[in-house]
Amino acid sequence: MNFTRNLMALALTGLVASTGMAMDKAEHAAANDRISADYKMAKEKCDALKDNAKDVCEKQAKGNEIVAKAELQAQYKPSDKAAYKARKERADADYEVAKEKCDDMKGNEKDVCKKDAKAAHVKAVENAKVARAQAQPADNASEKRAAIAEARKDADHEKREAEYKAAKERCEPLQGEEQNKCEADAKKKYGM
Repeated sequence: MNFTRNLMALALTGLVASTGMAMDKAEHAAANDRISADYKMAKEKCDALKDNAKDVCEKQAKGNEIVAKAELQAQYKPSDKAAYKARKERADADYEVAKEKCDDMKGNEKDVCKKDAKAAHVKAVENAKVARAQAQPADNASEKRAAIAEARKDADHEKREAEYKAAKERCEPLQGEEQNKCEADAKKKYGM
């Protein structure tokens, strides 16, 4: 599915690059129709699968469609907001697929998988927020540096917290002193 996602992104990039300027309404509509057709074909391929493999496939197909449409919109009407939305949609789609993949697991392994998926999601969303802060115009350079520094500080905190929760979940099957040491090491590593 990553190949399909990359292929769609390349096709959209090629479409914009080939025009030599911004996409017009007809090009946008045609690209939107191709994205919808690609989704329909990807979803049909999922019908041959069963159980959780089918669920994962469907999440990937839908996620690819949502991301491609957000990226298309960012190309059609470029803005900081549209670029952020495309990054956020990618993070959300990847998270949905990762969570679905966890359904094949049981017990603590499943719990750890979900916490890892959440940590990856938080990281991607926070990175998108930092990128948005970097892209924001500012009246002067010191204001922009301050805004970027604040976004990075917030992002680092959120990422560490999510990674700590995943690390702590890995300690759950342990018992006694071993579990206490594991949790203490996680707290120390992530500054909690």
